[in-house]
Amino acid sequence: AKYLDAPGIDLVCPADLTEGQLADMRELAVHGFDAIGAEGLARVDFFLTDDGFVINEINTMPGFTPISMFPRCWQESGLSYPELIDELIQVALARAA
Repeated sequence: AKYLDAPGIDLVCPADLTEGQLADMRELAVHGFDAIGAEGLARVDFFLTDDGFVINEINTMPGFTPISMFPRCWQESGLSYPELIDELIQVALARAA
C-alpha cells in the first residue's frame, strides 16, 4: 500500500514554492493536460530540478480515498470533498452538453 493511514503521510499543501514557481508549475500542468487530450480531472506530478519543473506523470484517474493526494490537496486549498465531487459533476455535465 502506498499509504498505511492518514497519520503515516506528511502532506505539504500548498507546496513550499515561490509564486513564480507555482505559476510555472500550473502552466506546465495545463500544457501537459491539454497535450494528452485529458478531460475532467487529472493529477500532474512533478520533479523540481535545477533547470525547473519536469512532469513525472499525468494520472488521469487519481485516487479518491480520504487519504489520497488529489482530494486532500483540493481540501487544503479550500475546496471540501463534497464541493470537489460537485465541481467534477458540473464539469462533466457541461462537457456532455
